[in-house]
Amino acid sequence: MKFARNIKLPANAAGCDCKGLCWDPKTCACARLNGSDFPYVHRDGGRLIEAKHVVFECGPKCGCDPSCVNRTSQRGLKYRLEVFRTPKKGWAVRSWDFIPAGAPVCEYIGVLTRTEELDNVSENNYIFDIDCLQTMRGLGGRERRQLDASLPMIQNMDKIDEQRSDSVPEFCIDAASIGNVARFINHSCEPNLFIQCVLSAHQDIKLARVMLFAADSIPPLQELTYDYGYALDSVHGPDGKVKKMACYCGAEGCRKRLF
Repeated sequence: MKFARNIKLPANAAGCDCKGLCWDPKTCACARLNGSDFPYVHRDGGRLIEAKHVVFECGPKCGCDPSCVNRTSQRGLKYRLEVFRTPKKGWAVRSWDFIPAGAPVCEYIGVLTRTEELDNVSENNYIFDIDCLQTMRGLGGRERRQLDASLPMIQNMDKIDEQRSDSVPEFCIDAASIGNVARFINHSCEPNLFIQCVLSAHQDIKLARVMLFAADSIPPLQELTYDYGYALDSVHGPDGKVKKMACYCGAEGCRKRLF
């Protein structure tokens, strides 16, 4: 990840005092942030048990080592991913390997910047809003997830609610000029990946890492997709008029429009 000049990351969080590997959720400080349990199981190098508002992983100040299960999303690419050309959707991504449900696939990488810096940028299709907070609260047409145990642990949650009541995320990731394979992953109305906000070095939900996890077991060479999360009629052009884009995901339940 690269950072715009005006971005200052929070200080590293204190972390846990575990040695070697984190085993006991009752004594691990990071597990307590996840509702007194670890979000991952050890199978296949670490698999997320279920989608959460936010996953708190062990970070730089934790006593555990890199093989700790609570660092599952920090180990880089595990599967052989291929960018390929499609007839209607442009570039797309698939895996040469079988991906089990709950496995981390990749992180969305680019330049982390303030959303307001890109307000006047047009025709940039590689901007990912860090909208974890807005998704928690179901703002801007986003589908609100059910409450999970991590919600009360989010730092300054009440203060954030008081300060920011709109549906526009403060920060985003711009992958137009710098990015990784994630920027080529297409939308689907019935996706096989899901977005998961992850906090490891710090605990500021507005600057969470954006990870893509497998929603189902994915066979080799099946296209990888996630839901872009656009509400219908939510995108406007420079003239203020609603923009419409057809959806070509091909899913049985496709709504026929991306936005």
